[in-house]
Amino acid sequence: MTQGAGQEPAVRTATLRDFRVPPYAQSPAPPASPPSGNAFPEGETPEGYTPTARDLPVISVDQPAQVQPVPEPRPSADPGLGPLYVVGDVHGYLDELLAALAEQGLLDSEGRWAAGNARLWFLGDFTDRGPDGIGVIDLVMRLSAEAAAAGGYCKALMGNHELLLIGAKRFGDTPVNSGAGTATFQAAWLLNGGQKTDMERLQDVHLQWMSRLDAVVEEDGHLLMHSDTTAYLDYGSTIEDVNDTVHAILTRNDADECWDLFRKLTKRFAFRDDSGAQAVQELMAAYGGRRVVHGHSPIPYLTGEVGSEDGEDGAGPQVDGPHVYADGLAIAMDGGVTMAGKLLVVQLPLHD
Repeated sequence: MTQGAGQEPAVRTATLRDFRVPPYAQSPAPPASPPSGNAFPEGETPEGYTPTARDLPVISVDQPAQVQPVPEPRPSADPGLGPLYVVGDVHGYLDELLAALAEQGLLDSEGRWAAGNARLWFLGDFTDRGPDGIGVIDLVMRLSAEAAAAGGYCKALMGNHELLLIGAKRFGDTPVNSGAGTATFQAAWLLNGGQKTDMERLQDVHLQWMSRLDAVVEEDGHLLMHSDTTAYLDYGSTIEDVNDTVHAILTRNDADECWDLFRKLTKRFAFRDDSGAQAVQELMAAYGGRRVVHGHSPIPYLTGEVGSEDGEDGAGPQVDGPHVYADGLAIAMDGGVTMAGKLLVVQLPLHD
């Protein structure tokens, strides 16, 4: 979805294809929900649920990249802080999220916070493509309160799909300017996995919560952000500047300005190629940190493995853990749950 270079055409109305985020393949039916999950019951997928088509492109790379296993955790540098965990893109897969959090010992058998003073960061993209995006947001909001009461915290970053959902709700079919002509948030949201049931259940409290999310943070030398792009630099030379600018844009409620923010934070693959390490270093020079940790681009895209195109063998991409690349300076956390990959919840730091 990177905006094309050059001058805009004199007269052209863009088609939906111009604003399409690369689609992910539909995963098999999720397993039964752990206790306290509120995903849709098995066999009762509601009207309006639109799964994603299986049409992933294969992305080739010059050298095969290695998917790194999750190492044994190390204690936090500050003894007053609990261990640090990060969560990749969830995209409405509430069942898988509950199971992954419980596997790491962050939730008890009833789906409640069980990690004491641990720190948990979600890297964005809670909705779209999967069956229960609003259930995911409700869970994260609840865990934020439970973690704080236990001496820890659960926080979240702004993803491009949060911007897309906010825009679809606020602006609907209002035309916005783009490098390819005209577009609407509503059309882009539907094309990129927007779920009718999420929109029907979306409340003001969800919109307010999403609008206040930060875009970039630094924790224990880890620069956390949703998208693997240097476009954050367009919004400020410090972390505080970036977050203040993003919040100000959403507060001004200008459709064109929000669309431009959405488009920029949908860019990807800045760290993947030969210049990837340099791009990471550019971000860290401005915002600090010793490694960038991001979601957004599924690991199967980054490694060139996207699973079976026809789905007949029932096998999804083999994702065992985070993907460390760009000379060890970047950690990718989107395990491709929407393409039958894996929803990743891991403890930082990772060993090389």
